[in-house]
Amino acid sequence: MEYKISLIPGDGIGPEIVGEAKKILDKVCEKYGHKFNYEEVLLGGASIDACGVPLTQEAIDTAKSSDAVLMGSIGGDAKTSPWYQLEPSKRPEAGLLAIRKALNLFANLRPAYLYNELKGACPLKEEVIGDGFDMIIVRELTGGLYFGERKTVEENGVRKAIDTLTYDENEIRRIAVKAFEIAGKRKKKVTSVDKANVLDSSRLWRKVVEDVAADYPDITLEHMLVDNCAMQLVHNPGQFDVILTENMFGDILSDEASMVTGSIGMLSSASLNETKFGLYEPSHGSAPDIAGKGIANPIATILSAAMMLRFSLDLDKEADAVEAAVQQVLKEGYRTVDIMSEGMKQVGTKEMGDLIAERI
Repeated sequence: MEYKISLIPGDGIGPEIVGEAKKILDKVCEKYGHKFNYEEVLLGGASIDACGVPLTQEAIDTAKSSDAVLMGSIGGDAKTSPWYQLEPSKRPEAGLLAIRKALNLFANLRPAYLYNELKGACPLKEEVIGDGFDMIIVRELTGGLYFGERKTVEENGVRKAIDTLTYDENEIRRIAVKAFEIAGKRKKKVTSVDKANVLDSSRLWRKVVEDVAADYPDITLEHMLVDNCAMQLVHNPGQFDVILTENMFGDILSDEASMVTGSIGMLSSASLNETKFGLYEPSHGSAPDIAGKGIANPIATILSAAMMLRFSLDLDKEADAVEAAVQQVLKEGYRTVDIMSEGMKQVGTKEMGDLIAERI
């Protein structure tokens, strides 16, 4: 089969980790007889440097014409990078929000899975970890506070900032359907997270989710307030299967869940629209402090590429092979510095990519 893949190397460690993921995809093509045609797309700081804006229409058009998009990480050091001297609408992260909106990527999937080989890296006590955990956070991605109207004004000599949180029932319904569909293929449990004791948007969220749940009688639905969910993730992570939540809550909870696994460098992410098209990226940031040092963990990006094979290209066997190769390398004791422990063999970014590619 032949596919067109848009690659967004991005900023910081992005080019390094995308390069290793591409190495894995090339090995998949070699082993399984596929052909991937790559086209590079600029986004974030790289786009600002080259084009003066964090996202161009040309980049959007290129992404739309592809079968899927694989991205590294965008952004830089907010204290030192000149990108953050620009107004907010021209900063790297504005490009990321814009491409999500342009591609209608309303559903963000973030798995959080604890590998047996990495239990030692988990910051939680062994009695809390128990038999491990395997959850996926389904986050609404194109609505809510991040996309609402905002302004900063001065009233009577006092600066005042206003951000607007808005959701309509259709936005809530389509992300809820996605969560229930995913739960149906897992352990058949959805935990819907909101702040219904305070926010009108959360009260509507809860009502619409309950309406959707009526169409999935074999799936258990529970509601949980976001502050309690944050606590439960570190108190008993094994209780969760699918966590369904809105944009800002999902942004925060998914990062918390990733660190419970021991390293954010291990976790993949997919952002999907209503077709098979998706943008795939690691859950971590651009880590500008280690960019160019060859020590970044590429596994999250490689696993994101595996998600791309599975969800957008329907290449389940190939996705299984990539995931199995990652597991095998971990079993053999190879570690990047972020997941390194006593008795293991430390390797760099390129070496980790080579090891995984060899085992496909």
